Amino acid sequence: MNNYFVDTHCHIFKSDYENINEILENASNNHIKYVINNGSNDESNKEVLKLVEKYPCMYGAIGIHPEDVDGVKQEDVKFIEDNLNNKKIVGIGEIGLDYYWVKDNKEQQKELFIKQLDMATRLSKPVVIHTREAVMDTLDILKNKVTCKNKGVFHCCPLNIELAKEALKLGFYISCAGPITFKSSKNATDFIKTIPMDKILIETDSPYLSPEPVRGTRNNSSNVKYVAQKIAEIKEKISGDG
Repeated sequence: MNNYFVDTHCHIFKSDYENINEILENASNNHIKYVINNGSNDESNKEVLKLVEKYPCMYGAIGIHPEDVDGVKQEDVKFIEDNLNNKKIVGIGEIGLDYYWVKDNKEQQKELFIKQLDMATRLSKPVVIHTREAVMDTLDILKNKVTCKNKGVFHCCPLNIELAKEALKLGFYISCAGPITFKSSKNATDFIKTIPMDKILIETDSPYLSPEPVRGTRNNSSNVKYVAQKIAEIKEKISGDG
């Protein structure tokens, strides 16, 4: 089989998986050739750096997630910058804004987001953007505060068609994960129709968001094929309708 998949966003850490070797071997057996492991705080960023050196199939992104903004230190940000010259670190992420759990630190989240976007532009790295219940502020920063030179991807992008359109205008990729397969995701078909094939990426966001038909189990990179299959079904239907 010449075709293969890439899990463009996952979180493969010892705290979540007893045997990383087994996870990656199973992924390989399911035609997943590469995975991009994403950090979210100082501890996970350091583990990403160790794991990408150990596993040839693994690349990484390092950054501070908005949920980890409280207590972040300047040396945590400096650590990211100091390690972006590693050839197996392909982006800064995941970074962004998240107002779902905490709403009283919005300004700190924005400040950290902008700081990491500035770093990405200065060092010519793409970014991995997380946005949750913060669409307007995320777009405002990208449109009016920071010109992100190497763009990047909206990971596990909310199924918000207007967000997708604006992100595409700004030059970003859109990454889809398990939620597009959920029976409750009524917007998935129209959302996928909005995105050109050359702008769609696929991911698991494992160990979270397992897709159908394995929803309810701990996610892993092997399941990215189900996301790809769902996109193919929708795109083939569009082609057939045409």
